[in-house]
Amino acid sequence: MAEPTNSEERSEKYPSRLAALDAALARGLADAEAKRLKPSSEVFDRLEARLAGEAERLPSSSKSPKDL
Repeated sequence: MAEPTNSEERSEKYPSRLAALDAALARGLADAEAKRLKPSSEVFDRLEARLAGEAERLPSSSKSPKDL
């Protein structure tokens, strides 16, 4: 039997990935309805710090997060 192609592999994984996305969205909506929220400024600060840390590990010729 022939090896599956990348397209076949992706189509086999699609239902489980879609179910995982649906579950993540449901959790997010439940959190929002229960008022378990964080200020956007806090989220963006954490994201910026994370991206800056990743940029430090890249070769110096790579762009910084602010350049993206």
